[in-house]
Parts: sequence; C-alpha cells; structure tokens
Amino acid sequence: MNIPPFTPGMGPLTPEQQQNFNALIGTLSVEQSSWLCGYLAGVNASGGGALPQAAPVAAGASDQKVTVLFGSQTGNGEGIASELVGALQEKGVAAELQDMGSYKTQQLKKEKTICLVVSTHGEGDPPDNAMDLHAFIQGRRAPKMDGVDFAVLSLGDTSYEHFCKTGQDFDAQLEKLGGTRLLDRVDCDVDYEEKAEAWVAELAEVISKKAVPAAAPVPVAAGGMSLATAPASEYSKKNPFPSALLERVNLNGRGSAKETIHMELLLEDSGLVYEPGDALGVVPVNDPDYVEEVLKALDGNPDEEVVTSRGIERLRDALMSTFEITTITRPFLRAYAEAVESKELTELIEDNEKLNEWLHGRELIDVLTTWPAKGIPTAEFLDMLRKLPPRLYSIASSLAAHPDEVHLCVGVTRYEAHGRTRKGVCSTYLADRVALDETIRVYVDKNKNFKLPASIDTPVIMIGPGTGIAPFRAFVEDREIQGGGKNWLFFGEQHFNTDFLYQTEWQQWHKDGVLDNIDVAFSRDQKEKIYVQDRMREKAKELYAWLEEGAHLYVCGDESRMAHDVHTALLDIVKEQGGTSEEDADAYVKALQKDRRYQRDVY
Repeated sequence: MNIPPFTPGMGPLTPEQQQNFNALIGTLSVEQSSWLCGYLAGVNASGGGALPQAAPVAAGASDQKVTVLFGSQTGNGEGIASELVGALQEKGVAAELQDMGSYKTQQLKKEKTICLVVSTHGEGDPPDNAMDLHAFIQGRRAPKMDGVDFAVLSLGDTSYEHFCKTGQDFDAQLEKLGGTRLLDRVDCDVDYEEKAEAWVAELAEVISKKAVPAAAPVPVAAGGMSLATAPASEYSKKNPFPSALLERVNLNGRGSAKETIHMELLLEDSGLVYEPGDALGVVPVNDPDYVEEVLKALDGNPDEEVVTSRGIERLRDALMSTFEITTITRPFLRAYAEAVESKELTELIEDNEKLNEWLHGRELIDVLTTWPAKGIPTAEFLDMLRKLPPRLYSIASSLAAHPDEVHLCVGVTRYEAHGRTRKGVCSTYLADRVALDETIRVYVDKNKNFKLPASIDTPVIMIGPGTGIAPFRAFVEDREIQGGGKNWLFFGEQHFNTDFLYQTEWQQWHKDGVLDNIDVAFSRDQKEKIYVQDRMREKAKELYAWLEEGAHLYVCGDESRMAHDVHTALLDIVKEQGGTSEEDADAYVKALQKDRRYQRDVY
C-alpha cells in the first residue's frame, strides 16, 4: 500500500521518528496498513490504553476464515471489500482482505469461504490487478472448488456493451468449478452505493451464521463504521462540498482543434484532503437547452411534481440534476422499447452489431425523437433512467503546493454527429455554465492504485498524453516540495504551438532540475505521426536502465488505444534491452504491475 512518507517539518515527529516511520510504511501490505490504522484509532478512542490482546484462534479456525478479494482499477472495489471485512469482523467473523494482484492462486483450493468484489474495465476487461487471477480460474490449472462457498459483487457501467462482464466471468467459473453460491451475484452500475451496502449487510449476516468467530472484533466507532475507515471530512460522494470556482483558463492556443481548461477550486473549510493520484468527483448539471428538448419530446409539463431520490421536485429540476438523460444505457433501451411497443427498436436491440453502430455518436434524445414516447407516464419514464452520475477528473495539483485548493485539467467535449451538436455533460457544464465564484459540488475520490512511491529517492517515469498530463502535474509539484528523486515525463498532443499543456511549468521544472527528462510527441507537426510510444522506443536503452534502477512507471489517459500501444512498446523495450523472450518480457512487466511499479489510470 502506498502511504505518502513524512517530509521534513511535517507533523510532530522528530527526524529520527520520521525516518523510522518512512522505512516501515514502505513494507506494509494493504491488510497490514488497514489493521494498523484500526489499531491506532482504537487505542486513541480508548484513551490511550492498549486494546485487548486477541486470544489464540481455535484449532481449525484459520481454515474457516473468510477471504475477501478485490479487483479494482480506481479503488471503489477495494473500498467495498474493506467495508465487507469490517462488517464481518464486527460480527465476530475472521475475515482477511486481499488484493487479487498479490493473491497466491494456489491458495484457492484451501479456501472455505471466498468473496469477490471486482470491476469491469474498458470493453469487458478485468482491471489490471485482477488479470492473472481471472485468467487462472478459467485455465486448465484452476482447482476444483467443491465445498467452497462464494459470493460476487460486480462493478460496471450499463452504457458499455459488456456490463459487469468480469464479475460475471468469476461468478460463472466459480460455480463451474464446484463452488456453492452464498448469494446471487449483484451487478452494480455507476451509482453502486446502495446496492453495495445492501450486499455487504446481507452477506455479512449470511456468513456470520456459518463461519467460525474471530478472536476479537475490530474497534467500532459510533454508527457502526470501522474506525479505520471513518471519514475525516463531513463531505463525500453522498454529501458533496460546494466549492467556489477561483479561476478558469483555456490551456490551448488560438487555432487549436482542442479545448482544454485549467480550473482552480476552493476547498477551504471543507476538511477534504487528497494525494497526488486521487480524482475529484464533480456533480454536474445537465444542459438547460438539452433538458428543454427532452421535455418537448416527452410532451411533459416542466412544473409537474415528481417523486425522486431527492424527494418531491419539479420535472424540469429532476431532469436537470437528478437523472442521466444523455448517455444511452442498455437497460433504458430495453425498457423504452417495451413501453413504446416498437418492433423496430426491439429488433435493433437484438442485433448487437447493428445496435453498436447505431449508438455511436448518439444520445438519449435520439431515441425519443426516432421512436416517439407516445404519452408514456412521467413516473414510468423516470424509472427507466439511472441517476446522474458524478464525473471523475484526475487532480492536477498537490495539496502541499496549493493549500485549500484543488486544480483540474478538463478536456471539453464538443462535436457534430447525426445532424446535431453534441456536448459533454460535465465538461461543458464546467467550461460554459459555471461563473467565477459560483459553486460546484465536489468530493475527493481516493485512488489507491495510482500513487507515488513511498521513497522520494525512487525514480519516476510518467506517460501522459493529452489531459492524461493532469496527475503528473500533481506528482511533480509534490516531488519538488519533497526534494530529490529523478523524474521523467513523456507528453503528447497534436501541435507544439497550440497544445503543449502547462508548457512553461514543465520547461521551468526541467530548467530547475526537478524534471530530469522531458520527451514530447506532437503528432500533427510533421508528415508522419509521432506518439508517446514512439518516443519511448527512441529512448529504450535509458528507459530500461531506469526500470532496472527501480523506477516506477505511470500511464494516464485514453484506454482504448494509447494505453494499449504504450503497453506494447514497454513489452518490446524490455524484450529488446533485456535480451529476453516474449514470455520473459511479459513476466517482467507483470512483476512490475504486481509490485505496484507499473500503475495505470486509464479511461
């Protein structure tokens, strides 16, 4: 687990204590870190007295412990898995939290109860830390799971074709191998909290009636929350903070095909804290003009009172800020086709290839105008919609460099498709409709899988084309304040003159020696397109030397093409410079991932 090290002058520890603490945290696993947090919180809550020592575990009890595995790209899955462990321990059940990436596959055949929380990434792919286990249980070496109880919670997004596929794969394969399902699999959309909380509570109750009790429960704070996970701020995803917009600047030059805005938001008096690598959740508001189009298509009364999760509100207000009315989800399409009794739409849904082709570049309003609503009752229509989800943006600042502020780097989405102007829901909300000093509802979304090394002496390689540059601005700001450490940036965009995001900052850091290397790729400035992966190959010898020195490598940006191309380039570099086979190069890169030395924040 990557816990930020103490820096000189930080906190009440002496220099010697800071040194000892930093040496310890670099060796801790996720489970050990969580236990230590809970232990210290419990000691503090009890007035400084030592917590009761755990009694020896009864013979055979270790075989009955519950293993909770998480596969998570951004940390949501890990958070739910941690909540399940806490709920089980509160009920006196021995439970252990494990990262799928570090879980030893041979342990599977020894398990008695196993619970999995796993997200689906991209187009049906497992997250990075779940790839090996996912492949293992579907391979020839997968053990028989007779006598093993299991349960699966899957995270996904219904706007994607392969919604929750990774969780479905695990669930089906564990049953095929002979396991016994404790609960039916639960598939969660982007607004996963309520379903996840219900799953945790029900599963903990079911398991507690079967499992061997743990020797001692984890200390619990008021309200039933583990002290180890008690929030430091009253503001969260459920209760966003109204943050004032301090500054907004277009980072692109005149004539650019891109529009990228730098935003500075005020966090004063929020109690919110973040680390480099974390994201900021932004609660958007739908475009008023678009809402009017939806109302017209529905022939709806904007002042009609409707019941939503927020209570009773006007229909127009509900469409503005409560429901997702832009992205087309497959559950919506199926429900809508049935409501309007459209044979054409039903046949389209059944032909996946044609459906994907039709969906490309279209929004919910296209469904309403192509297959008119025909007087669907308002309540029935709203039941087809999912809640308007927050949008996550990689934080582009270090809190140490900008106290009480958080900065974002947002690519604004605007394009023409099928005879209509399309706008990104949140990006145009931020770019066009929020005035300076107005507030935006935000919260911090922790990303434990994208963190700087514990030691400032560890070299860092950052690959971030486009807005993927955002977290690396935070990284370098933080590393500058800490002092020391080698830093290398690869950045790519279309044109040097108009699209070099934060150009003067990077050049100043390079001049000051904070940034040791900077390699840029501007794809449209020459006849032949050049990308960041091409620059990596050009610097293959030095890049491999940094990895051999112990460098951590980070990739942020587009998942569909860039991240794949960068991964392929990395494999080729390791094979070429290490003089190894493809299999050995693949094992080398997988070892980097397992050791958290190769981390990705891709979308």
